[in-house]
Amino acid sequence: MAAHHVPGRIQAGLSRRRLLGGAAFGTGAVLLGSPLLAACGGDDDDAAPAGTAAGTTPGSAATQELIPANLQLSWLHSVQFGGSYVAEEAGYYADNGLDITLTPGGPNAPVDPPVIAGQALIGISAADYAGRSVAEGAPFKIVGVAFQKNPFVIASLAGAPITEPGQMVGKKLGMATINQPVLDAIAKFNGFESSGVEVVPYQYDPAPLVNGEVDCIMCWLTDLPVAMTVNGVENVTMLLADFGYKVHSQTYIATTDSIANKRDQVMGMLRAEIKGWQDFKADTAAAAELTVARFPDLGLDIEQQKLQAEKQLELMFSPLTDEKGFLYFDQASVEENVSTLAELGVVVAPETWDTSLLDEIFADGPVLE
Repeated sequence: MAAHHVPGRIQAGLSRRRLLGGAAFGTGAVLLGSPLLAACGGDDDDAAPAGTAAGTTPGSAATQELIPANLQLSWLHSVQFGGSYVAEEAGYYADNGLDITLTPGGPNAPVDPPVIAGQALIGISAADYAGRSVAEGAPFKIVGVAFQKNPFVIASLAGAPITEPGQMVGKKLGMATINQPVLDAIAKFNGFESSGVEVVPYQYDPAPLVNGEVDCIMCWLTDLPVAMTVNGVENVTMLLADFGYKVHSQTYIATTDSIANKRDQVMGMLRAEIKGWQDFKADTAAAAELTVARFPDLGLDIEQQKLQAEKQLELMFSPLTDEKGFLYFDQASVEENVSTLAELGVVVAPETWDTSLLDEIFADGPVLE
């Protein structure tokens, strides 16, 4: 794949949104602009191998043949996975002996099957999906957490903001009906009855909110609110993670077999991802520009991608990752996840989360050089 020109440190150093549905702006939307969620094309250049240039394993100068490895993304290509694009552009996968393929997901491309089948070394999922799969017998471990805070928000217009969950009572909420358990959990955590909120099914589109058909919508912080902002619609977001909804998102899953028998490859992919996301954090604008340049046929809007990249930082980095390293999670957050998932009807054991690889990766400190 030809290298793209990107500025700043990236040049120098070189989801699970199945709950949400996939539509962007509906035909009744008052907003204009590029599609929010572009359709996944056929043969994009990302699917091609990274090449056969010589790579080195960490700590070794000997050239070697790169090992093909697939990272199964959870959704369509966008800056949501910007750190992975940066990692490939910078050669971080090759540095760890891997010839990487980044495979897009989407509404008809679930993450779990290719990971179970060994077609993907690692998949990007979410704690609720991984938990359900493990309960059904899937041999997964969560080995990293990119979104330290769940991206679900209640978005409202700036002229009638909703800033606390209880303020939804008596209001109309645009929401996919599959997300009723999320609303029920938030209601329980915050002392009100979810029946007091009038749910209006919608097609994951800001138009009902903008047009005054509903008072608020349930969505991701990084998509519909970003699209509204870029199109000049002032809005307010209430992050559900700040009101008890503790569910890890954009989690890295690997099978127990891969962890045991391909441990070096799994750790190599994680190292590359961590370095890519470190660079992403240092220059989100460059990561957005790289994303748009990489997928010219997807109609990605550069301003929207830049703002989305900035918003992702609020979810991905925390005092814990500053102390321990990107992707890290602790036992307290695991226990919060287990408790929250129980309210969603997902019974998952704390042992589903495994920090052993990250402990080894960050043995010398929280920043990889």
